[in-house]
Amino acid sequence: MNGSFCLTPKTFCLINMKLNAILVEDEKTSRDILKNYLGKYCPNVNILGEAANVEEALVLIRNNDLDLVFLDVEMPYGNAFDLLDKVGDRTFETVFVTAYNHYAIDALNAHASYYLMKPISIDELIKAVDYVVEIKTKEDALQDAILVPKTNTVNGKITIPQQDGFEVLETANILYCKADDNYTEIYLNTNKKKLVSKTLKYFEEALNGSGFARVHKSYLVNVNEITKYVKGKGGHVVLSSGKEILVSASRKADLLSYFK
Repeated sequence: MNGSFCLTPKTFCLINMKLNAILVEDEKTSRDILKNYLGKYCPNVNILGEAANVEEALVLIRNNDLDLVFLDVEMPYGNAFDLLDKVGDRTFETVFVTAYNHYAIDALNAHASYYLMKPISIDELIKAVDYVVEIKTKEDALQDAILVPKTNTVNGKITIPQQDGFEVLETANILYCKADDNYTEIYLNTNKKKLVSKTLKYFEEALNGSGFARVHKSYLVNVNEITKYVKGKGGHVVLSSGKEILVSASRKADLLSYFK
């Protein structure tokens, strides 16, 4: 059976993904019940805070990196839909928790992941959390596929991962890449440098066929930026920026093959 389960899978949430969440509910008793259920049956949900109204919820949402918001519809000084309007674009999933079923269509239109009725059913709560886990797992898999550095021979671009997404670079703007342990420093012809948590070998494979040559164990250079080659045991190349880079003897033949 795939995934990691508690002792009785029918009674507990999947626990193969942690979810950072907040509870937005004006009644403390209702918040306490939900928090108790989550702690007992869905230990993968990490509750970062609680809010009793729209303004408190906005503060929590803006100050935390959230995966999930449990959201009561009716609150003082505004409702759930007012809150979501103020948030705007969001990266977290929402589970509506309410005693009123006539908000279901509005919740659907607000792209809610799940709609829980009060009093809360433990089985339904588990389904809601597991459904959010499923959504986030698919999103992560898609992002992982996108964030793998890759080039396109048609448009000459490469993506490099960042904490908040990825950046697209023109391969023609890359002068050279330098190894830094398990990181790679990418030097651009705009006098900028990018530090990426991928090895140089990783970029050697990603840029294969795009005019980049591994001239040294620590350097991968854009062949189109080489302006001069100086002979020697391995020799060295001079780039358009004036940067001189040693060429390993074992890499010399591969480099010179680009200029035949």
